[in-house]
Amino acid sequence: MINPNQKHRRINRGAVLYAAFLFTTLLIGNVQPVLAANMWDKAKEIMQDVYNQIVLISTIAAVVTASVALLLMNFSKSGKTVDESRAWLKRIIITWAILNGLGFIMAYITPFFAGGQWNG
Repeated sequence: MINPNQKHRRINRGAVLYAAFLFTTLLIGNVQPVLAANMWDKAKEIMQDVYNQIVLISTIAAVVTASVALLLMNFSKSGKTVDESRAWLKRIIITWAILNGLGFIMAYITPFFAGGQWNG
């Protein structure tokens, strides 16, 4: 039974919240370098997979649209259609080259950021 004359000890909520915040911050600070390295590797793997899928789809789309443009260019009797087909063929080739060139650029630049840090 509680004695009515006994003083109750009050818990300072601010101190408890500060201690919880400090503990959480220290825990995150100790775990963060390991997580950052793992997250960097996982992000790199995901980006490479997505890029490979984009290149695959864009290559198929470029081949199909380029073949249509070439067919129109070769079998059309209208000079306007031939000119438009030639312009579309140039756009398709330039876009496909840029998409594939991004992979080369990323393969060249990625080693500079190995481990999430600049290694230049």
